[in-house]
Amino acid sequence: MARRTRRTPVGSHTRVPLRLDRGMSDMWIAPADDPRTYGNPVGEKATYQEYLANYRLTLEMKCADLEPEQLAARSVPPSTMSLLGLVRHLAQVENHWFERVLQGRTDAPRLYKREEDRDFDFTGAVADPDVVADAFATWKGEIAKAEAWLAAVDESELGREVPFDDETVAVRDVLVHMIEEYARHLGHADLLRECIDGRTGQ
Repeated sequence: MARRTRRTPVGSHTRVPLRLDRGMSDMWIAPADDPRTYGNPVGEKATYQEYLANYRLTLEMKCADLEPEQLAARSVPPSTMSLLGLVRHLAQVENHWFERVLQGRTDAPRLYKREEDRDFDFTGAVADPDVVADAFATWKGEIAKAEAWLAAVDESELGREVPFDDETVAVRDVLVHMIEEYARHLGHADLLRECIDGRTGQ
């Protein structure tokens, strides 16, 4: 069910105008200013696009207005998870599934992976402004490429199988997995952000 009728373009990634409003149960952006869409997309592909766009925007909102030290702050030991690590990890996930799997571009190195440290997306998420800038630029760059690729895919192609680990996987299966990946990690982001400055909601 649609929660409101206001629409913004699927895949739009404008800067989120955040504001703290303690009168709304600590939600820091008013519903009328929320850039995410909650419409009734027509068709399977449009549904995947809207969920992915909303989840991507939600992660950006969870990271907004934080200093490098806060973005790199880790959760409970021994976990290396941080908001910055999540951005790097999801940049790697976007690249892996949309570029390497769906488009078969396996010649380039994996993003934020090292032979001696397969968790470098998280362990390398340090409180350095250059690391932060690189992480967000890379993540948004991968999102832009993924959105452009998906926009060009006809809905009839969602059942097409592509090679994956000596087997095959359908395009729609990858898209649902991407939604699942974001949903899982946004739960982590909720807790990380609340630990940093108490902000909840959205």
